[in-house]
Amino acid sequence: MFALTQVVIMTGEDCKVAHKLPQMTVKPIGIVRSKIERTPKPEYDWHGVVSEIVVSSHLSEALDSLELYSHIIVIYWLHQADSSKMALRVHPKGKRELPLVGLFASRSPYRPNPVGQKTVRLLKHRGNVLLVEGLDAVNGTPVIDIKPYIPGYDSVADATVPPWTQRR
Repeated sequence: MFALTQVVIMTGEDCKVAHKLPQMTVKPIGIVRSKIERTPKPEYDWHGVVSEIVVSSHLSEALDSLELYSHIIVIYWLHQADSSKMALRVHPKGKRELPLVGLFASRSPYRPNPVGQKTVRLLKHRGNVLLVEGLDAVNGTPVIDIKPYIPGYDSVADATVPPWTQRR
């Protein structure tokens, strides 16, 4: 269905660490269908965007009872992210007025593994198709996994964030 390929060349100490890491295979379970064809600017407002997630038909039964949840977590592969743009330190949202931070302290799509995650409103479930609102993924995005949003597991009451994350 989809091929997800990434080639990484390592040398020295990195090779020793990588040798100890397990090999992984990620297989898409479905695809996003959306009117958004290309990745828009970081400040694009996805809140009103309605998309379909078309899950592989052999996994249809895995969606049973998902409609009992108002929200789901969608995990997907940012297939349009250009890995050559990855930097270890970035300005969040590409805004120079925000501080330079480590890549993992940002939501930059340019990552070693371009995995996206978004909690979205589940509008409808029909067969192997989910209709969702607010998914920040473009048409053709491979979906890796879907989980139900459960407030007790998925939100943290005492979380803290740096002040610059609150700026638009």
